[in-house]
Amino acid sequence: MNPPHTFAHMPAHVPITVVHRGGHPELVHYGSIAVVNAQGTLLAHAGDISAPMFTRSALKPFQAMPLIAKHADRYHLTPRETALLCASHNGAAEHTEGVTNLLARAGASPGHLACGSHVPYLFAATGRVPGADQRFNPLHHNCSGKHSGMLMLAAAEGWPLTGYLEATHPVQQAIQASVTHFTGVAADALVMGVDGCSAPNFAVPLPALAQAFACLTLTEPDPLYGDGPRRIATAMAQHPAMVSGEGRNDMVLTHAGRGDWVCKVGADGVQTIASRSRGMALAAKVSDGNLKALMAAVVSVLDQLGWLDDKARTTLTEFSPPPMTNAAGLDVGQMVPVVRLVR
Repeated sequence: MNPPHTFAHMPAHVPITVVHRGGHPELVHYGSIAVVNAQGTLLAHAGDISAPMFTRSALKPFQAMPLIAKHADRYHLTPRETALLCASHNGAAEHTEGVTNLLARAGASPGHLACGSHVPYLFAATGRVPGADQRFNPLHHNCSGKHSGMLMLAAAEGWPLTGYLEATHPVQQAIQASVTHFTGVAADALVMGVDGCSAPNFAVPLPALAQAFACLTLTEPDPLYGDGPRRIATAMAQHPAMVSGEGRNDMVLTHAGRGDWVCKVGADGVQTIASRSRGMALAAKVSDGNLKALMAAVVSVLDQLGWLDDKARTTLTEFSPPPMTNAAGLDVGQMVPVVRLVR
């Protein structure tokens, strides 16, 4: 028998959401949250703020950063296109047509995309069912915007379009430099893995991820990436339909922020939100990847931080889980947030 796998550091998560039955806890969802400003000052937290956690798609603004900072004008990128480069999109027509256009400007085609293919998120998000004759390709992958940006960066710099996902490729080296710069985590301290779309991904402590998003709120040019952070923040706040799409939590959160919030989900229970007016950001992780539990906790955190007004609360009511009922219609329990920020 093989020995069990051991890890250097298991995250010390705390309960953030509880499902109770008869007033007694039945399911406990654990997680951690960090709230940080652009200078890296920890403002509030819950749970583990030291263990590296994979950023997944929350990393996308910083994967797009080298392209947008240096070549946005060369490619005449609009804010909608900039948002698409940072997207985990629904695979709707506006997304696939946008990616096709971006690829063409780089002299690339859908055949260059190495992200693979899956049924577009649009169907699960809206409850629709794909037609029996519908076929999907890499353009429909939620990460195809990110991958088109990587190919655009390679084309602009004269680097090979092939092998762009290899960690040693100049595109990935440029991305690693961006991640290091904005998170403040040294390159040799980054934990690397492979994301669902086959691109390299990094695990960093939640305060580092929150700091990176807080940097998107700065109005002054970044010393290395110039106007890139402002362009990305403005695009994502103005075009949430391109960042995610119908029925998705990033779109709902961004609407609640009414132009102030920059929001990005990451697979398996990651959520980031930056407030441009406050110059701060939060990064949250639910350990079991349960999105419903994560969003219930995130809304509670936003309320504790004082970010919610009546209009925002109304927009976010869909993230408040309704009472659980059984087959006879009896109220048998409910999911409730229990996270408490330490300041």
